[in-house]
Amino acid sequence: MDKNLLATRPSLRVLVDVVKLAQKQGRRGSQGSWKQFLNVWRGKFGSGFSDPARRSRDSLVAFLQTFTDDDGLKFVDNVIRSLSNCEMLKETMKEALDNESPEQRLVRLTLEHPLYLPKYALPSFEKGWAVTKVRKKPKLLRCNKMLAVDCEMVLCKDGTDALVRVCVVDENLKVKLDELVNPCKPVEDYRTEITGVTAEILDGASSSFADIQVSMKKLLSRGTILVGHSLYNDLEALKLDHARVIDTSFIFKSSDGRSPSLNNLCKTVLGYELRKAGDPHNCLDDACAAMKLVLAKIERGVDNYIPLIQPDVKIVPETEMAKLLLHKIPTHKVIQGVGYSVLAIFKNPEEACQAFENLIGSLEKDTSGRPQKLVAIQLDTGRSAGIRVRKMTNDNFLSHVSQKKRPFEGEDSGDPKKLKIDHCDDHLKEIERLNQELRKRDSNQCDDHLKEIERLKQDIKTKDIEITAQDKIITELKRKLEEMKKKKKKEC
Repeated sequence: MDKNLLATRPSLRVLVDVVKLAQKQGRRGSQGSWKQFLNVWRGKFGSGFSDPARRSRDSLVAFLQTFTDDDGLKFVDNVIRSLSNCEMLKETMKEALDNESPEQRLVRLTLEHPLYLPKYALPSFEKGWAVTKVRKKPKLLRCNKMLAVDCEMVLCKDGTDALVRVCVVDENLKVKLDELVNPCKPVEDYRTEITGVTAEILDGASSSFADIQVSMKKLLSRGTILVGHSLYNDLEALKLDHARVIDTSFIFKSSDGRSPSLNNLCKTVLGYELRKAGDPHNCLDDACAAMKLVLAKIERGVDNYIPLIQPDVKIVPETEMAKLLLHKIPTHKVIQGVGYSVLAIFKNPEEACQAFENLIGSLEKDTSGRPQKLVAIQLDTGRSAGIRVRKMTNDNFLSHVSQKKRPFEGEDSGDPKKLKIDHCDDHLKEIERLNQELRKRDSNQCDDHLKEIERLKQDIKTKDIEITAQDKIITELKRKLEEMKKKKKKEC
């Protein structure tokens, strides 16, 4: 651990989070776990709550200083640096809100994107990770230097991914780094159709993964802003935690809410096609494209909306639709961001769809809108983990295909023009028939109305006669009542 790191007095919140993470992972210093440490030093720090948030700075620092082995030192160093970087960046953005540069504004847009937290929750505390340094606030505010990066990975026989190429360019598209990386372990799949990398190409690779990490840390040592498309994938490939980032998949908004592809952004914003369908990636071209997109965004106005062209429906062969992709499969131990993928092949697309529907798991969509399920599994170790099972295309494409394949009624007719005329004649006849029925119905309804009116008149006459008769009866009763009253008066 950097001896000066704790001496720089990281914030109390950072110290609390480091100790909490150590608790969560069951890490122990030379004097045991956090609770054991408190028991040993209860005379000095008291025997109160074990919650790190309710403990003093001195007790937190003293506990972290008990991590003296290499693994413990690296853990404390990386976590403190990573959390301090994020804290510094947030404070800097808050102070520069009224006077921030376009570059810093794009960093803010990336950090404020809804997917930033889940995508950039990098496991920098794991072995092999490095965390870059962030400059102090005044210098950080003045630093708008940008570098763009892109990486290519292969699948190794142990089920892990390995970095095999990394390219970095500056704002002038000058190449700052373009290296092939020796994976240093047997490769299962070079993914040549995607990466463009073959065994022959890697034969001459002399750089190690550690060499690349050192080079990247030097390039980013002065608070440089790192640019990339879905940059979190590249950072995971590099095992590098860097705070100041611009993700081109975050700063451009798609009308359908999905993250736009790099190729689609190049077509829309830059006016050229990055690669033809089926062509492998070119690491250097992708890095340049990401930088060009950021420069174009700055030139057109960071807050100005750039409408994106909706990508054409990707034609997926039927043989591909008969597959399901199982990815993020954990290796022998569960590590965030580490896993491999396999394809499950079925007889036909219908069987693949049925298998997908039968899976028990939470339904979600990937960044391209393809449905996938997060399925819980039980490992041999007894621990629970999750894998994602994804369809090879989205449901909209399936419905699009079914509509195209739906036969048109009568399409086997030899003369399509005659078919249209026949349909037109049928429509005219149907309209005339409906008109006849309507006129007949109107005529019948008119007769019925007249009869009903006549019946009502008769009813009214009958009622009038009844009312007249009742009036006569009432008048007669009144007369008799008056006579009876007069007769009683005379008797009295």
